[in-house]
Amino acid sequence: MIPTTLHTLDTAPQAAKPLLEESIKTYGMIPNLYAVMAESPSLLEGYFQLHRLADASGFSPEERTVIWLTVNVANQCHYCVPAHTMIAQGEKIDSAVIEALRNETPLPSDRLEALRSFTLAVRETHGHPGETAIARFHKAGFDNKAMMDLLVIYAQKVLSNFTNSLFDTPLDAPFQSFAWQPAAE
Repeated sequence: MIPTTLHTLDTAPQAAKPLLEESIKTYGMIPNLYAVMAESPSLLEGYFQLHRLADASGFSPEERTVIWLTVNVANQCHYCVPAHTMIAQGEKIDSAVIEALRNETPLPSDRLEALRSFTLAVRETHGHPGETAIARFHKAGFDNKAMMDLLVIYAQKVLSNFTNSLFDTPLDAPFQSFAWQPAAE
């Protein structure tokens, strides 16, 4: 773990303060991820902007959850898996979908499983998923725009997952009941 500061409005660099204030207005708190990211206002702004773009993508909340949790679990993010579990519950995502994603078990629909499979293929092949993975993605009803929107969400998760890995971001109290550990190999 690399030592870092959990910034507050008082300690954050000036350029990060408006984003932290936005977080307080939206969530009633500064999540520890944002408190860590505030050290680099560019990182924090990039994360916020990618989150806005993810929300504006063509994916439904359930499909975004599939991508977010798939990447979080694959990257073994101790912080983002619980955070996105709570977010998914707040968005009324089926608990069977959430648990399947957290436990890496089959999803209850072929379409969602194709989305998870393609997300993993992009991650595992560093953007070279192969014709079979692409064909399955398209057959499930996703188009090339969806493929590109997936990259936006993937990029957002790289920023948060890697920040949390590098700095061992402490889990916020609201996420504690959703704590997660990778499945034993």
